[in-house]
Order: sequence, then structure tokens, then C-alpha cells
Amino acid sequence: RRFDLLLCTTIIESGIDVPTANTIVIDRADRFGLAQIHQLRGRVGRSHHRAYAYLITPPRAAMTADAVKRLEALESLEDLGAGFALATHDLEIRGAGELLGDEQSGQIEEIGFNLYMELLQRAVAALKSGREPDLERAADSGPEIELHLPALIPEDYVPDVHLRLVLYKRIAGLSSPEALDEMKSELIDRFGPLPPFTRSLLRIARLKLRAAPLGIRKIDVGPASGYLLFEERNSVDPLRVLKLIQGRPKDYRLDGPLKLRFRHEAGGEDAPFERVERLLDTLAG
Repeated sequence: RRFDLLLCTTIIESGIDVPTANTIVIDRADRFGLAQIHQLRGRVGRSHHRAYAYLITPPRAAMTADAVKRLEALESLEDLGAGFALATHDLEIRGAGELLGDEQSGQIEEIGFNLYMELLQRAVAALKSGREPDLERAADSGPEIELHLPALIPEDYVPDVHLRLVLYKRIAGLSSPEALDEMKSELIDRFGPLPPFTRSLLRIARLKLRAAPLGIRKIDVGPASGYLLFEERNSVDPLRVLKLIQGRPKDYRLDGPLKLRFRHEAGGEDAPFERVERLLDTLAG
């Protein structure tokens, strides 16, 4: 078992198991599909032996753009669960075709599968509600909230990295305060009392839900000041904004037609949330 060598085709991809094999050399790796390379390199390292996979390729300039993308994706993912991530990369590189047609290639390969599905879902939701899909703003993920505070799911609260990513995505996709309350209850039920950073994450998600109907693009709040940036098309009554500025000119001022700057007293971690919540209440009437 020192210099044994097996020279073969990709037949070993079918599942030949040699537990003691610790090295594989794949010639012209640029010609293989992403899932195929992943299967091939999985033929080594199947026991406690440390394994090595060497991918032999021509110079970068001689490879196709898709081949370079496949190899870069393979290099970037080495943790558990990489198989699913690689499959997603493969789908984005090759494209999944037109989901509502019979063609095997379409615009999906230009933007990726996940974004394609998100755009499709938003367009369908708009049509169901009787609205015309806003194609120019279709890729918008909602208001941007920056409170300069840590807002995350700590590793010691949810140890599994893939589960944390799923939870982040679910929180980002919440569409109502009721759904947010259910998410909060689920987290407490599954993992225990919320740590401070996670409470902040959920409060930011609630602020996004409140700011979106008003047509607010961004909220940025520092220790003693901040600003709101409105969309060109928003539902905020200009008279309410003028009333704020005229009533408290030292605390509020316009910086251009779409940016409202404000000052507030410094406080603890709850101060920025409370300040923004009161301001949104005022603007919403």
C-alpha cells in the first residue's frame, strides 16, 4: 500500500470505494461538470486517512469562463454540506432553463437561480394583488436599516452554521409583524431565551416592516444623529415632514428633497430603536 496506482476513467465516480486511497489526480479537470468533480474527489479520504485531490488544468486563459467558475466554486466550498452548495452553484452556472416554458436555456443563467425565483415570486404576488410588477425595483430587498449595533444569531445560540443561514433567510423574508412574532416564538421554543444580539436582529426586521409601506429606502442612526432616505415615490405626507421641521428646527432638517436628518439624545442600546419607532409613528400618522 505504498505505491499502488489505479489509472482509470471516470468509472470510479459510480461509487468504487477504496478506503486506503489518500490521493487522486484528475487530469483536465476543466472538462468535468461541477457535481462530477465533487463526486470524483470524494473517492479519497473515505476513512481516517487525510486525503489530497489534485486537479490538473491548462492555463487559465485556455479554459472557458464556465470552467473557471466551476473550479473557483469547488475551491471555495470544503465544509460539510458543500454538496448542496455546489449543486446550487452548478445550477447558477449552467442555468435551469425557462421554468414556465419548454426551452432549456433562458435568462435564469444571467442572474442565477435564487434571484430568478425571487423576482418571479414578487411578480406573481404583484399580479395577484392587482398591481403592475415594478420591474425597475424588482430586485430591491426592502429598506436598509443601519443602527450601528450588533444584530446577529450568535454561534453559541445556534451552533449549526447552515441552520443559522436558514434562519437569517427566513427572518429577511418575513412579510408581516404577525409572522415576525411567530418567528420570535419559534426561536425561543427551539433554542431558549433570545440573546441581546438576536433581539436586536428581530427589532431591525420589525423596523423594516414598518418602514417599507412608507416608502423609506434607508434608515441610518448613530449615537446622537441619523437620517431617513425616502424613495422618490413614497406615501409620507409632506405636511407631516414640514410640521416636524417647523416645530423642532434644531432636531430636524431636510438634506435635499429625499433625506430627512434628525438629532437625538444619546442613550443605551434601546435608544436608537425607540427613536426610529417614534419617528415612524409620526410619519405614518
